[in-house]
Amino acid sequence: MGTTSRARRPRPPGRPRASRPRRGVLALLAAALLIPGCSSGGSEDPSANVALAALPRATPEHLTPYYDQKPRWRACGVPDFECATLRVPRDYAAPDAGDLRLAVSRKKATGKASDRLGSLLVNPGGPGGSAIDYLQSYAALGYPGKIRARYDMVAVDPRGVARSEPVTCLNDREMDTYTQTDVTPDDAAETKGLTASYRKFTAGCERRAGGLLKHVSTVETARDMDVLRAALGDKKLTYVGASYGTFLGATYAGLFPDRVGRLVLDGAMDPSLSARRMNEDQTAGFETAFQSFAKDCVRRADCPLGRKSPADAGRRLKAFFTDLDRAPIPAGDPGPAGGRALGEALATTGVIAAMYDESAWPQLRDALDAAMRDRDGSALLALSDSYYERDGDGAYSNLMYANAAVNCLDLPPSFASPQDVKAALPAFRKASPVFGEGLAWSALNCAYWPVKATGEPHRIEAKGAAPILVVGTTRDPATPYRWAKALASQLSSGRLLTYEGDGHTAYGRGSRCVDDTINTYLLEGRAPRTTKRCA
Repeated sequence: MGTTSRARRPRPPGRPRASRPRRGVLALLAAALLIPGCSSGGSEDPSANVALAALPRATPEHLTPYYDQKPRWRACGVPDFECATLRVPRDYAAPDAGDLRLAVSRKKATGKASDRLGSLLVNPGGPGGSAIDYLQSYAALGYPGKIRARYDMVAVDPRGVARSEPVTCLNDREMDTYTQTDVTPDDAAETKGLTASYRKFTAGCERRAGGLLKHVSTVETARDMDVLRAALGDKKLTYVGASYGTFLGATYAGLFPDRVGRLVLDGAMDPSLSARRMNEDQTAGFETAFQSFAKDCVRRADCPLGRKSPADAGRRLKAFFTDLDRAPIPAGDPGPAGGRALGEALATTGVIAAMYDESAWPQLRDALDAAMRDRDGSALLALSDSYYERDGDGAYSNLMYANAAVNCLDLPPSFASPQDVKAALPAFRKASPVFGEGLAWSALNCAYWPVKATGEPHRIEAKGAAPILVVGTTRDPATPYRWAKALASQLSSGRLLTYEGDGHTAYGRGSRCVDDTINTYLLEGRAPRTTKRCA
């Protein structure tokens, strides 16, 4: 079962999982998405005509103690990394209401002190992905050596995420049940079961997370980033954000345009879109990704979906999901009461997980072959578990809880009732015959959220900001390419870098053209003058 989601930079599903640290993994199932706003043909929401207003340049006196703090760095159990705690106000409008403590980590620049350019903050997206995990297991080790030589590599887990006062909602066994809930209800009883599951999830969040749910918005997290910038001693923010991290980075630019240094927004989102339109766009994005997978698959002798055509492959996969809805298959899970079987919900999640990175396609072919031919669902279950960040002991990270908390606060819900979903099903099925129905129902979760949304669709212009590099991949499943075009055109200093290819995000995925352009920008401050395309 998915939650309303944006996305985060993928870890190929076949890569081994580490307990901690681990690289940020695959972005969340289904849905909170949008159509390009005024910059690209208009939005159905009038509020999208409103641009995010910049905050005053001068730091308010009541926030000075936060901006003046100096991190106390300490060893944190991972060689070459330091950790610290950043204090921020729970409520920026009422700092006397108490503080939140955010976890920060860094790996200092490896080059000469005289060549140091400052700090490079990274965020893998989500919302809900651990930036510290991403830093410690990938970015500070895998980014180009010349970047790591000149920048201190830094990450902060956003408020409500991982090590930073995490939102929790369910225990692990309850989460197992939640992820198996049928999101393609066939009758009134199954619809009632789905809505009951959403209500239990949200009630758990309200009970366990309390007042924090009112203060995990993207705007508040962007303000936390500015406190961190000051605490690190940087006059301007240098930042690489992937997927949802692009929305976070763009929000920072809109609030603090004069403090924008070098911002890379990879796998960009369009902030002008409503949750409903975002869901529909992302559904179409997963269909595009599946068609790429299917075109590749049907050319291979071992394709488990046949060799007739991509359309036929889609019909076969949908029929397989329908069969699993009626009769789940064994998945080799040794849990209590016989463990988990592979039903439609978990199988769909497993397939969607592999859509984020084309390097996972061989693993998906093998998993589908085992499930469809041998009735062994273990490999698809492993893909699903990777997506949900469930480890071998059955423990979940707080990824899905934070994801819902941020998304349901940032935008009004896609749908208010099951009737709304039913009315939208034809549009979602048209967007994706394979995934559309499940993704539509997955977007219902915010209808039952205990806290009213504080955000609305809006444009981000960031007038006066230095050039901002926006990156879009033409067949990105989670953040469709037109979102990158829309964001680049909204930003007053946006420069669009296009990668013609598959997968989610582009930096560090094998395109020398993309990597050279981003590295030059980060090291020298030179962005493409207008737009640039990389094959």
